[in-house]
Amino acid sequence: MFVSVLDIFIYPIYLNIHMTKAKAVQVQLAHSPTLNTVLMVEKTLQEAREMVKVAELKRRLPKKVMHSTLLQILDYLQESGKILITAKGVVWGYCPPARLRARVADGLEI
Repeated sequence: MFVSVLDIFIYPIYLNIHMTKAKAVQVQLAHSPTLNTVLMVEKTLQEAREMVKVAELKRRLPKKVMHSTLLQILDYLQESGKILITAKGVVWGYCPPARLRARVADGLEI
């Protein structure tokens, strides 16, 4: 069997590049929050019924959550319009559409 010098040197370089790309993808998916964790944070914020600081929210959660994971969840909830994040803390602000329509119908027009 004839093996050229070119085959010997190119194959390890290709393998190294391929492994590097696989590691980069693995790092991006390392700490994504699960649906159970998102629901747990939502429930805790709904039950708080007041402005809560992030540190206090972490203490109130029934299970420990990594800080970076909690921040990802809070970013998602803010983008979806369920919470408000201010300098003083986090507050639940979501109103289901049926209740919102009822409140608008009962409200005063200015």
